[in-house]
Amino acid sequence: MNIKKVGNVILAVKDLDKSIKFYNEIIGLPIKEQRKSWVDLGITGSLLSLHPASSTAPHTGSSVENGISIGFLVGDLKSALDELKAKGVTIHRDMIEKDAGKNAVILDPDQYMISLFEPIFKDKDQQTSGYYGFTPA
Repeated sequence: MNIKKVGNVILAVKDLDKSIKFYNEIIGLPIKEQRKSWVDLGITGSLLSLHPASSTAPHTGSSVENGISIGFLVGDLKSALDELKAKGVTIHRDMIEKDAGKNAVILDPDQYMISLFEPIFKDKDQQTSGYYGFTPA
C-alpha cells in the first residue's frame, strides 16, 4: 500500500443543508463540489465531505463518544472566537494556552467537536499571515 495523504474526512450529518450553511457560511470553507447527497468543502489538500446520516439509524452521542473531532488551524484564535460567537456558534471550551499554541473547541450543528488551534512558531516569519479571525482576510 502506498498512501500519499488524507484525501477527505467524511462526516455524517443529520441535516445536510444546515451543516453546509455552518461549514460554508459560518466557518468559511468553500464548496468544491456539491451533489444531491454529498458535499466536498475546501480548496486544496484534504477535503471535508458531508453526507446525510442514515435516516434509519439514530444519531447518538457527542463527537467524544463517536471518536470524531475536526481540527482547523487559525491565524488569530481570539478574533476567530469573537467572530464565531457573534454568529451564534456554541463554544464548548474557550481558549486555553499550551506550549505549542492556543486552542479552543466549538460545536457544529450535530454537536461534533471542532478544535481551533493557533500555533506558536519559534520563528515569527513562519506564522500564517493574511488571516483575520477564522476566515481569510
